Amino acid sequence: MLISALDTVLDRTVAPGYSRLGYLARSAGWSGAQADPAPGALAGRVALVTGGGGGLGLATVAGLARLGAAVHLVVRDEGRGEQARARLAAELPGADLRVTRCDVSDLDDVRRAAPVLADARPDLLVHNAGVLPPARRTTAQGHELTLATHVLGPHLLTRLLAGPLGERGGRVLWIASGGMYAQRLRSDEPVPYDGTTAYARTKRMQVVLSGLWARELRGRVDVHAVHPGWADTPGLASSLPGFGRLLGPLLRTAEQGADTAVWLAAAPADVAGTGRFWHDRRPRPEHYVPWTRESAADRAELWARAESLTS
Repeated sequence: MLISALDTVLDRTVAPGYSRLGYLARSAGWSGAQADPAPGALAGRVALVTGGGGGLGLATVAGLARLGAAVHLVVRDEGRGEQARARLAAELPGADLRVTRCDVSDLDDVRRAAPVLADARPDLLVHNAGVLPPARRTTAQGHELTLATHVLGPHLLTRLLAGPLGERGGRVLWIASGGMYAQRLRSDEPVPYDGTTAYARTKRMQVVLSGLWARELRGRVDVHAVHPGWADTPGLASSLPGFGRLLGPLLRTAEQGADTAVWLAAAPADVAGTGRFWHDRRPRPEHYVPWTRESAADRAELWARAESLTS
């Protein structure tokens, strides 16, 4: 009871809970269903991790490989991906690590790469690729880059890989952000454009979409959203340098940020369930204040928009 109360306090107070301190406090009490996966827990499984060439993505790749999974680093820059694979292979001799080029923000590239990824017969798809551009940018299809990277590309890739994942009783994880708590579900862009707001809005969309996909694929594929807390990654350093300097040693390591995604990838179905939002190995509320709650009509509108823009 005391551990549960501490966990709730850390969650509601945000800064302590999302920091390295929150991770250390919670992880000290992990046991039972929250215990570390057994060695080899993912042996024979195939995982796809978008944005797997660095930061949280590479830490997720490493964690999955340590549990025995064959892992595909799904990356925009194949050269950078190969360099990351080589570094990790040196740390994990014998790990089955492969690189597949796919720019998740480019819907044509997603369609090109999907058959290659399907041939791998995946058990797990981790939507980790992320961006936070300082100014508005558009993709080859004319979509705003943050929306395309966080929402449209992952939505399309989930659609295209749902069949192979369903054959394997698979799992899909959307790596969201606690920043989404500040935003309600909205389809418009910030005016004037603000990268941080656009990021948070699309992260809210990810959490809502993960729940909708859980309903769509129930009985075939489990779908969850995860947020990593505040982790010290190259993406954070380049996109929010002031935030990184302010928190400094309070930031989690990339491995700590990736921990729940790795744990959840190996969690038994009766522990994980489906359609949940996770942080530090526990399901979390999707809203803490009433004005961010979306209606069923709002959710339906998001689904319809994602379907229309990726058709």
